[in-house]
Amino acid sequence: MWNERYAAPGYLFGTEPAAFLKNNANYLTPGARALAVADGEGRNSVFLAENGLEVTAMDSSEVALEKARDLASGRGVDVDFRLADIMAWDWTPEAYDVVVAIFIQFAPPAERAKVFEGVKQTLKPGGLILLHGYRPEQVDYGTGGPPQRENMYTEDLLHDAFGDMEILRLEAYDREIEEGEGHAGMSALIDLIARKQ
Repeated sequence: MWNERYAAPGYLFGTEPAAFLKNNANYLTPGARALAVADGEGRNSVFLAENGLEVTAMDSSEVALEKARDLASGRGVDVDFRLADIMAWDWTPEAYDVVVAIFIQFAPPAERAKVFEGVKQTLKPGGLILLHGYRPEQVDYGTGGPPQRENMYTEDLLHDAFGDMEILRLEAYDREIEEGEGHAGMSALIDLIARKQ
């Protein structure tokens, strides 16, 4: 499915990073090891590399990763791109300083819980998760994301999932976004930034 979605010319979600990531660049420390989860065409991992981080980016679409490699090359940065199914990813314990997970809401609740546990496991103590996604109200907007409300995030859900971390920011809001054809228009968004204890 994802290879088909990414097969069209151009970049489905654009080449600029998610506004959430750009707006929280103060959390990005040059030299830190970062993992970009289900990174698609590379807009977010390339931004991380441009900010001096050592970046690994994984995605399950070969087509997306080819575009991501082209984007990184064009911007003059190095990213370690890996072809991988998120459910088979090796969440190496305490391997990363930052995990970035942006619009990864293709996972149903049971799989999502495993991904969240993996993210926490792979963070070093003191490491940060930067998570950005949609709330259930997004289905009504229809401006991006899957049509399954159960895949979306709520403040309670994220608080329960990451309550064992130091939550630095947890905010739900509506905002107009223009991130390629894939994410365009008024959107029901939610952000989480949390630090592993």
